[in-house]
Amino acid sequence: MKISTKGRYGLTIMMALAKKYGEGPISLKSIAKDHKLSEHYLEQLIAPLRNAQLVKSVRGAYGGYMLAKEPKEITAGDIIRVLEGPISPVEVVDDEEPAKRDLWIRIRDAVKEVLDSTTLDDLANYKDQGDQEYYMFYI
Repeated sequence: MKISTKGRYGLTIMMALAKKYGEGPISLKSIAKDHKLSEHYLEQLIAPLRNAQLVKSVRGAYGGYMLAKEPKEITAGDIIRVLEGPISPVEVVDDEEPAKRDLWIRIRDAVKEVLDSTTLDDLANYKDQGDQEYYMFYI
């Protein structure tokens, strides 16, 4: 499964709103400017997020968008499903070889687990722990 710009920019919007959670509405214009993205494109992405009740809009001179729930209650999976559809690397068919079918199901379940266990709060407050191993290769 390849996440398109819809999913990536949707996560960007939601992370920006999560970082400002509790501070009032944020304009898409400011998010677009801060992340060097098209405001028009972000407007297209915010509509399905609003329809899914992940964000709410505030009208007026100081209006904008804000999260409809706390950042810890919204997962990356919630956002990706709204913008990208079902999470699946391939469509599993019953007449597929059992070993291959099992592989596709395991991949799907692993991706779902990561997306559904990662909250907006996790993403908005991410700090590089530096605990990943880095390898140096010499030729």
